[in-house]
Amino acid sequence: MLDLGPHAAFIWISYGAAAFCVIALALWAWGDERGQTKRLADLERRGLKRRSGQGQGNS
Repeated sequence: MLDLGPHAAFIWISYGAAAFCVIALALWAWGDERGQTKRLADLERRGLKRRSGQGQGNS
């Protein structure tokens, strides 16, 4: 085991908090991407097109 000295508890808690934040951000980004994809698919299903796609072979 690592010998972290008298501050071992603080160091391990810091590592845990950092890991928790990274995992929470990854899950949030994954969930947000899924939501945005569903909303975009719904808009396209209703016939709304992206402005960036207009003017490219639609004339």
